[in-house]
Amino acid sequence: MLKPEESVVKTEKPVRKQKRRTHMSIDTENRREEGKGTEPVHKRRVRYKGTHPRSYKEKYKELNPEKYRDTVEKVIQKGGTPAGMHISICVKEILDFFDIRPGQVGLDATLGYGGHTREMLKKLQGQGHIYGLDVDPIESEKTKKRLADAGFGPDILTVKLMNFADIDKVAEEAGPFDFILADLGVSSMQIDNPERGFTYKYEGPLDLRMDPTRGETAAERLKGMDREEFCGMLMENSDEPYAEEISHTVFSRLKRGGRIDTTTQLREAVEEALSFLPEKERKKAVKKSCARTFQALRIDVNSEFEVLYAFLEKLPSALKSGGKAAILTFHSGEDRLVKKSFREYKRAGLYSEIAQEVIRPSAEECARNSRAKSTKMRWAVKA
Repeated sequence: MLKPEESVVKTEKPVRKQKRRTHMSIDTENRREEGKGTEPVHKRRVRYKGTHPRSYKEKYKELNPEKYRDTVEKVIQKGGTPAGMHISICVKEILDFFDIRPGQVGLDATLGYGGHTREMLKKLQGQGHIYGLDVDPIESEKTKKRLADAGFGPDILTVKLMNFADIDKVAEEAGPFDFILADLGVSSMQIDNPERGFTYKYEGPLDLRMDPTRGETAAERLKGMDREEFCGMLMENSDEPYAEEISHTVFSRLKRGGRIDTTTQLREAVEEALSFLPEKERKKAVKKSCARTFQALRIDVNSEFEVLYAFLEKLPSALKSGGKAAILTFHSGEDRLVKKSFREYKRAGLYSEIAQEVIRPSAEECARNSRAKSTKMRWAVKA
């Protein structure tokens, strides 16, 4: 029995004051419940497995080069191209040849990521003008903003959504030009984006159009061909050694009711076509044939040879006397057309000088940018 002095003193728990709900807080809660809250919802970045991002969307740092410069520089130093970027090739060689002076007027016929244009604009030192052409409405707007943010606005740069086959129209408005550059082919940021369907490496729609708002996709183009036409296209556009085998497999699949609407489906058809090769050499051969097959289809879908031919035909008249033209090519079909055109117009007296030999990127540049290895540069000077 406890003594009176040892009796337990019961302590009452403090009463927790209830927070007063104002009309404003009640109203806010109601709006949130209805999905109409005024506070912005935080969007989390894409999560990925492992230590390094693999897919295009996972490479959020590379897709924001202004914010993550260190990450982008590391990718470049390792010889890679950051996702969503394009590393310009032969910049030094082009600038040395053009010898741009303040006050001159130039044309970048294939604006792309704008790397060449940016360096040429710097040479103008605020005096003169450059016109940039591109058929890609998605990338040209990004490039226009990127260059404007760098200080190159409409006073010194004009960007036109136009095919470079129409340089005669631009020359009528702003020419003739002191220098004209054409960097042929497809840009890295187009290749890397799976939604554009330019590469066999990622799953995506088989599109391959430079301007995704116009014309047939590659998948639609395939359906309109026959086996012989597809085989001829592979040989003409990319010198594909397994054109017969690939065209046979592709159209056998289509004939059986199969679909080739995606990049993966076309890659699998090429893999099946080359399954007869010894296992040791098959993987490398499939990789090269996939690249050539996609290239051949891209050239066909975008009428690249026809566009290049029209550009080369109009090029001399778009240049001033003494004006300079430089063209970068990335496969033998393009280079043959450029070389032939330059030689013919040199004999006709339209050019006073042309490159006798192709100029190639340095070993250092190729080590830094693997996509530079197949590049050839040719130049011409207007008589």
